Amino acid sequence: MKFSEIMDRDVIAEGEKIGEIKDLFIDEQEWEVTHLEIQLTKEAANEILGAKTSIRNLLAISALKKGTACCSNRGIELKLSKAQLHIYLRPHE
Repeated sequence: MKFSEIMDRDVIAEGEKIGEIKDLFIDEQEWEVTHLEIQLTKEAANEILGAKTSIRNLLAISALKKGTACCSNRGIELKLSKAQLHIYLRPHE
């Protein structure tokens, strides 16, 4: 998959859109994608983090389903529940 195909794709958890991909982060030593920068929807930001507005966060790549299961016509599918997401999120730098 090309980088351009990932940008602005929906991020899906438990069958619901929780945000969109805005950027990605690469480990300079290992040349591996480590995090996706996602713009959480206002609803998801409130439910997951208690925020009152839509915010950007970094999502650890380990939150994604493996292989082609992560990428569907709907967007990028996460392998975990919304309740578990706070473990994989960190503030945008």
